[in-house]
Amino acid sequence: MNQNENMTSERWQKVLDISREKETPFQLILSDVIEEKYRELNESLPFAKIYYAMKANPAPDILRLLDRLGSNFDVASVYELRRLQELGISADRMSCGNTIKKFEHIKEFYAAGIRLFVTDSEGDLRNIAKAAPGSKIMVRLMAEGAQTADWPLSRKFGCSPDLAGDLLVLARKLGLQPWGLSFHVGSQQRDITAWDSALSKVNYLFTWLAENEDLKLSCINMGGGFPATYRERTNPVQTYAEEITRYLQEDYGDDMPEILIEPGRSLVADSGVLVSEIVLISRKSRTALERWIYQDCGRFGGLMETLGEAIHYPIYCERSGPGEDVILAGPSCDSMDTLYEDYRYELPLSLAVGDRLYWLSTGAYTSSYSAVEFNGFPPLETLVI
Repeated sequence: MNQNENMTSERWQKVLDISREKETPFQLILSDVIEEKYRELNESLPFAKIYYAMKANPAPDILRLLDRLGSNFDVASVYELRRLQELGISADRMSCGNTIKKFEHIKEFYAAGIRLFVTDSEGDLRNIAKAAPGSKIMVRLMAEGAQTADWPLSRKFGCSPDLAGDLLVLARKLGLQPWGLSFHVGSQQRDITAWDSALSKVNYLFTWLAENEDLKLSCINMGGGFPATYRERTNPVQTYAEEITRYLQEDYGDDMPEILIEPGRSLVADSGVLVSEIVLISRKSRTALERWIYQDCGRFGGLMETLGEAIHYPIYCERSGPGEDVILAGPSCDSMDTLYEDYRYELPLSLAVGDRLYWLSTGAYTSSYSAVEFNGFPPLETLVI
């Protein structure tokens, strides 16, 4: 039926039963899949503290579930902070991982009780020193491995090792606690050696700062990067965990620092099914070899990670029979709203207007990317079941 091993026949039947009663487009989140993913990651890396990157999907029901499971939370803005506060989640289970933040927002983080901040620049660090005195500081390194990820992170985040060392020394002078180093190997990272490269930089800086600045760091924040189940093959999370554990043991032995991870995609992506409806099917000429399939959810309605055709979601429909390549596009009056043109999906020739497409593994970076009112379309509705 599909390539998502998490979608059992029982779960799939539940999706079909619910979706047939709702108007498209919408997103269904299977909460039991999230719980399985959380427990799997927690058991695979038992020494690591999990800080859910809530930007992946901030649905209140997901946050409540992860709160119940014991997760901590990485907040990227005061708006995420306020949502957690509304749910009664205490600030001692939060960190501020965004390196770009307003001075007034740092003050709000601090007033709420957050004491762990990530930075990568002197200006931001000095703001933290003024607005959040005495806080723990982690400096984010640039990680080259990000370029091998399906959704790579740019040079917008992180700094070079020499600057990272300078910032940690400055943090101590400013009355902050230089706590550790942070990195992110890129979202949907399938190359396990990306962690090895990043951790080698971290180990070098740990040693250099201890020997040259008498500064002993206490923590490594490995960010996210663990993959979800899309069309390309990945290793199971246990394989990533085993290799990362080996890297850490080789570097630190029995004196391993505190380890934090910030999973987002790997916890919630596989729980999601985005349901859309075909609006139009056309060919661009009498001899065109491919059909254009236009559906009622596009790049601005939640499928932003089709940008650059980066993420390849498994797609299922209820038609069968011979198929041909199609170009998939959204409904808006914007040519950018073409989802897949170079990367081709094959869908049945029997497909008709009004049929539904089921986009699997869409629990992360879909509803949270959905535009508020582009072309008047409302944000993507999310239902957690």
